[in-house]
Amino acid sequence: MSIVYNNQRYYRTSEICKAAGVSRTTLWRWIKAGVLVDSAKRDRRGWRLFSETDLKIIKDEAQRVR
Repeated sequence: MSIVYNNQRYYRTSEICKAAGVSRTTLWRWIKAGVLVDSAKRDRRGWRLFSETDLKIIKDEAQRVR
């Protein structure tokens, strides 16, 4: 379930992975390798929150052909 904060919609990691069609392991590997920038937003538990823009970037990376 996404979160709305300051009129901005944020998604949790599992939602992002499902929407982009990638595993959590792949997402973390891309962040660690610098392919994606780590999201600075976190909820009260310290879990990452991804914006609509982050989702588009992750989807684009998942669909990129090398």
